[in-house]
Amino acid sequence: MTSDPACTELPSAARGGPVSHAVSRVARLHRIAAGKLLKGAGLYPGQEFLMMYLWDAGAVRQSEVIKAVDLDPSTVTKMLQRLEQSGHVRRSPDPADRRAALVEATDNSCALLSDVERAWTSLEEHTLAGLDSGERKELARLLARVEENLCRETADCPENR
Repeated sequence: MTSDPACTELPSAARGGPVSHAVSRVARLHRIAAGKLLKGAGLYPGQEFLMMYLWDAGAVRQSEVIKAVDLDPSTVTKMLQRLEQSGHVRRSPDPADRRAALVEATDNSCALLSDVERAWTSLEEHTLAGLDSGERKELARLLARVEENLCRETADCPENR
C-alpha cells in the first residue's frame, strides 16, 4: 500500500522542520476528525473545550471563560451566543459586579456532556489505532514534553489544563 504523497511528502520549505511539519498536519487532521464527531452533537470544533471548562468550573465570569479557552473575546462571545441559543449555556449578570456576566452550563447540557465524552473516546481510538498501551503512554509522554517546550518558547500557556 502506497501512501498519498500529498499526505507524506515534505515541502522544500519545511525540510528544516520535519517534526514540526508532521505535528501541524496531525493537528489539522485531528481537528477535522473531532469536528466530524462533534457535528452529531450539534457542536462546532472548539465549543467542546468551552463546555468542558464550564462543566468542571460551574458558574464563572465570562472573562474567566475567555482566559481559560485562550481565544479572542469576540470568538468566545459568538460561541457562547450559539451555545445559549441551543440551551446549553446560561448567561446572567454577576451579583457581585453587575458589569460582569456569569456563564454556566445548563442542566440541559448534561446530554451534551455524554455526547462529548463519546466523541472524544471515539476520537482517541481512531487517533491511536494500531498503537499498543506502551506506545500510547510513550506518545503522551513525548507530546507533554513538546508542549512544555512550546510553553517555554511562547510564554503563552494556559495556567490550568
